[in-house]
Amino acid sequence: MLETTVRRLEGLIPWERVFVLTNEAQREAAVAELPFLPSENVIAEPAKRDTAPACALATAIARAGDPQALCALLPADAMIHNAGAFRSQLTQAFDVAAKTPAIVTFGIPPTMPATGFGYLHLGEADAEGVFPVLRFVEKPDLPTAIHYLRSGDYAWNAGIFVWQAETFLSECERLSPPLTGFIKSFSEPDWPSRFSQLPKISVDYAILENAETVLAVKALFDWDDVGSWSALPKHLGHDESGNTLRGPTATFKAKNNVAISNGRLIALCGVENLIVVETADAILVCHQDDAQELKKLHTTLPADVK
Repeated sequence: MLETTVRRLEGLIPWERVFVLTNEAQREAAVAELPFLPSENVIAEPAKRDTAPACALATAIARAGDPQALCALLPADAMIHNAGAFRSQLTQAFDVAAKTPAIVTFGIPPTMPATGFGYLHLGEADAEGVFPVLRFVEKPDLPTAIHYLRSGDYAWNAGIFVWQAETFLSECERLSPPLTGFIKSFSEPDWPSRFSQLPKISVDYAILENAETVLAVKALFDWDDVGSWSALPKHLGHDESGNTLRGPTATFKAKNNVAISNGRLIALCGVENLIVVETADAILVCHQDDAQELKKLHTTLPADVK
């Protein structure tokens, strides 16, 4: 998925201007996966600080190369098959961000009352089909999500952003002095240690919810957030009993499960709607209805399996 995310930019952005932010444990694998990128463009974040510091780092990198840079931030966990439509709309978002001191995002037209996504409350579109974002809405409960779907005034928040480097810096100056200081002093050699001291906070909370101007382009391309195990059946397929299986697995009277083994056999008997993932250091067993709660489980895990 990382390579696919980067390949969507082919022919639109030169490879020397594409950067990948990852962590130290995955940097070597990312470099190997992306041999067409300069290896120095794969950068390991010194610490896990959430998306606001990551956006600050990305903006600082672009700004160091060109103070007038336009930045696009693209999560690698989105499945987009229509790359041509995506590139066309990304170009549109660049055009909007270039002429407007605004943060530009993509709104995904909802196809179901999803409770696992954030939403954008959209205003009236302008003549170019660009919508003002009235507010960001956190993951709603089911009745609220049903209301959002029926109203037609809401879109899923894809987490894809485009902005001028200086626009993002200006918002940081208003809303987050630590991010401002980091971006402005990025050229100093101690940036890794200063990055590690940044507040751990999402860009939605730190910047977007109180930004002066946020605009949205409504996506015409297909999109699916594969950040959840329960999203895999749509992309990996399933057997006649609805089970999505990878690696050594065996089933008997088991239905609609997701089982991913990285070595040891997973045997499912008489169970339904489970997610079972086997790795070298841990085994996850989760009901699919609770897949969105896994982040809460993560905080209880021993340090050696995080």
